[in-house]
Formats: sequence, C-alpha cells, structure tokens
Amino acid sequence: MPRSLSPADAPRAGLRERKKLKTRLAIQEHALRLFEQRGYDRTTVEQIAEAAEISPSTFFRYFPSKEDVVLFDALDPWLIESFRRQPAELTPIAALRAALHEVFNSLSEDVVAEQRQRARLVLEVPALQAAWIGDIIRTAGFLQEMIAERVGKEPGDPRVRVYTGAVMGAIMGAMAPMFEDPETDFVADVDAALDFLAEGLVL
Repeated sequence: MPRSLSPADAPRAGLRERKKLKTRLAIQEHALRLFEQRGYDRTTVEQIAEAAEISPSTFFRYFPSKEDVVLFDALDPWLIESFRRQPAELTPIAALRAALHEVFNSLSEDVVAEQRQRARLVLEVPALQAAWIGDIIRTAGFLQEMIAERVGKEPGDPRVRVYTGAVMGAIMGAMAPMFEDPETDFVADVDAALDFLAEGLVL
C-alpha cells in the first residue's frame, strides 16, 4: 500500500512506468516546496526544473504545464487497483467507498500534507481552478469505465453514464468543504456523501 507512494509498489506497473512515476513524484515534490516558499505565480517552470536537476524540456515531457504538476494525483493507480480488487458482490458505490478507505487510511502524514497543500493551491489559484475542471472531466471518464467494467456493461450505456454522473456529483458536493478548509476530513465527507447517494438521496 502507498504509505510513502513508493514507485516500487505501483500497481500493475513495469520498470519503465515505475521510473517515470519516480521522476514525476520528485518533480512534484520540488514544485510543491517552491510553491510553498515563493508562491505559485512567482515560481517558474525553470526554477522547478533547476531544483529537480532536470531541464525545462524534461519537465514538459512529464507535465504539459505548471498546472499539471499540481493536479497530478499519484494516488490514482492505487485507487483504481483497490476498486478492481473489491469483492464482485459489492455495488460500484460500495466498492468505491472501500477503496477510498483502504488507500487513504494507509497514507503517511507527509503524503496527507501534500494532498492538503494541493487542495489549498487549487482553492487559491484561479488558473488551477480552471485546469481542475478539465481534470474532473477526465476523472469522470475513468470512473465511467471502471463502473461499466464492474457491472458488465458498456461505458456508453445510458444508465452507466447517469450512475457515474450521480457518483461524481456526490463526490463534488463532498469536496466543497475541503476547498473552503483543506484540513477537513475529505475521506469522511466523501464516504458520507456516497452513503447518502446509496440510500436514495432521501432528505
């Protein structure tokens, strides 16, 4: 499990993928440190590259933009793997809740602090808020494929699309407090939102 997000433990990853993940994590770590010290807008790609001891062109091979270095979430492979490992009898919502608990409960304090810093940056930086919308759309696409796989339907099935939209809506609603206060318990809020959805959204 990703207590330190070790690339060596990345699920379903070959040697080349693990090396790429290691480099991405190193670049992101340096970038977040510089953002904390200098501010997001005052930190350049060139400064991040220098801190990571790479060239700017190498930076852009791993991250298309400065926004992407913040939005990159290294937890995604572990969440996907955990979701797929959940018992077949679980509904997609139940499997997602189980995966969230499994992954987030295994994180070190340092990794949790990085997650909170990324949330604070998205809250504070308009450019990141705009880029985050695109990231949410991509996440919805991945989730739609995972849900379809679990229930044995095509991703384009109308019911799968609606189900995915409902799940994403619940997650987005639960994330609102995190962007107001990054210290809030994100997992508990999302878990409660998904439980509310599973119960039929009865007010």
